[in-house]
Amino acid sequence: MIQFILNNEIIQTSANAGITLLDFIREHKQLKGTKIGCREGDCGACTVLVGKLNNNKVSYQSITSCISPLGNANGKHIVTIEGVNLHAALNTVQQAMTDHYATQCGFCTPGFVVSMTGYAIEKSEVTSDSCNDAISGNICRCTGYKSIEKAGLAIEEKLQKKDTNDSVAWLIKKGFIPNYFESIPQKLKDLKPKVISSEGKIVASGTDLYVHNADQLAEEQVHLIASHNTLTGIQFTDLICTIGANTTVTQLLENEKLQLQFPKLKSFLKLVSSEPIRNMGTLGGNFVNASPIGDMTIFFLALNSTLTIQTKTGSERQIAFREFYKSYKTYDLQKGEILKSISFDILKDGDFYNFEKVSKRTHLDIASVNTATKITMENDVVKNAHFSIGGVAPIPKYLFKTSNFFIGKTIDSEIVKEAEAVLQSEIAPISDVRGSAEYKRLLATQLFFAHFIELFPAKVQLQKLTA
Repeated sequence: MIQFILNNEIIQTSANAGITLLDFIREHKQLKGTKIGCREGDCGACTVLVGKLNNNKVSYQSITSCISPLGNANGKHIVTIEGVNLHAALNTVQQAMTDHYATQCGFCTPGFVVSMTGYAIEKSEVTSDSCNDAISGNICRCTGYKSIEKAGLAIEEKLQKKDTNDSVAWLIKKGFIPNYFESIPQKLKDLKPKVISSEGKIVASGTDLYVHNADQLAEEQVHLIASHNTLTGIQFTDLICTIGANTTVTQLLENEKLQLQFPKLKSFLKLVSSEPIRNMGTLGGNFVNASPIGDMTIFFLALNSTLTIQTKTGSERQIAFREFYKSYKTYDLQKGEILKSISFDILKDGDFYNFEKVSKRTHLDIASVNTATKITMENDVVKNAHFSIGGVAPIPKYLFKTSNFFIGKTIDSEIVKEAEAVLQSEIAPISDVRGSAEYKRLLATQLFFAHFIELFPAKVQLQKLTA
């Protein structure tokens, strides 16, 4: 039995945990404001908020309900467009959309309103254009976006006066959310959700599996692992950072210690999908997807990371991440095993890290080529180097030869040009919808050079590399 709160209604259902949350909302509960669009998590028409109880406070995130299994709502508060509307009146976000003529056909509008309302609830610090970051996962085919952007700026202006000491009461008073939100923490405490079956197809958040297999999974038994606390969290020791396989990209992006490790982390990770997908997508899911262009895979391969794998009986084994992938969509994970965590050496003085990505669109797009590097310098000589690259091989590629080439060398433009020739010998791109093989080789070269121009501008100049 799955138990959760849908808007202001307590739900107890024996529906298959594998059906999509979207289909339950629309077909079981007849709430038609949440729209069916792409069914791939791209358009945002199906956006809902998911609230989780933490220390007597409910925190909310936007997700795309079309690729989220119903079972992941267990014990949570799900908010649809109907759940943010005031009695017989528009809420503040809806009114801003109306005032700025930010809707035409209206099909996408519920998703925008839900995303903006979630932003109003969660953001304690309002910065310029941050509301429009919150709608990065919402697509409109009518307005040209400028009217929606103006509505977002108007919402930001209202939120400048938000009382962060009692934000729920302030948001209710200012018409952002209905009164019932005050009762949600206690209602979530009173829920007694049961553990859902641990048999069937293993699914975390579903951002990959549900794109292609939603109908199949709706009929099958699923083993949902997204709520397993042993598989989430970010921990630091003096030398090692360990990240649970269920940790989401948003959790990485918001972690202050990781931000200190990677000062450009936010700019890196904002190249990885939209906000709702970052709220859902897990590291483990990205790794076992085994896409040759998985952004997080490429990010962590260059950190020379180690995977911890958990068997069905609870025992563990470790493997170097660079040895994990065997061939296209094939990796070292046996039946009954799951990824538990990934760990890497904390960056220290002398370590340099960079991530680069090119896609047809800057944001919300799959990479044509992506690449990362970690270079360790000692006395102006390369002590260790690790390079990864995606989109140029059947697997996410760790560049063994290129990495080894640099050890013991000083960095200058000529050495980088020599290393680029080694890189080209290690890759074998194919032509596909993301570009020709020749184009991908060119991108590989340009992004490889970009690492050094970014990290060692005094040693490497673009004009010397291209001379």
